[in-house]
Amino acid sequence: MKFEKGIKVDGIYYDIPMVSLKRNADFLDKYAERSEEGDLLRELIGVYYNYTLTVGSSSDFGDTDYEAFWNKMTEPVEFHEISVPTKDGYYTFRGYISSVSDEYKKILNNEAEFTSFTCKFIAKGPTRVPG
Repeated sequence: MKFEKGIKVDGIYYDIPMVSLKRNADFLDKYAERSEEGDLLRELIGVYYNYTLTVGSSSDFGDTDYEAFWNKMTEPVEFHEISVPTKDGYYTFRGYISSVSDEYKKILNNEAEFTSFTCKFIAKGPTRVPG
């Protein structure tokens, strides 16, 4: 499968060669504990949509500069506005980037090629709430 849409972070569009965009629906509780009888008591805060983005080789980037992309993904700010592609457009949420990694594919005299870029986007608030 080939992705034909990039991502947007803080309103900046990145034309990147996505390999995968994994979505997790994480359920967060205000509390969850067992009663003495063994029954679960739980108060659900909501469901958070979190994503793991994997990108191909830096040599396959479209109009986006790899270093500019790396610098944005590692920018030391608390939260970003993140837009990820969906079937019908984009899903936009406020969140943070919890980790970023890549590896050198090859290093030449004045340039380097990177591969295996991965980052995790974590939602600040729930996408879905009870009720």
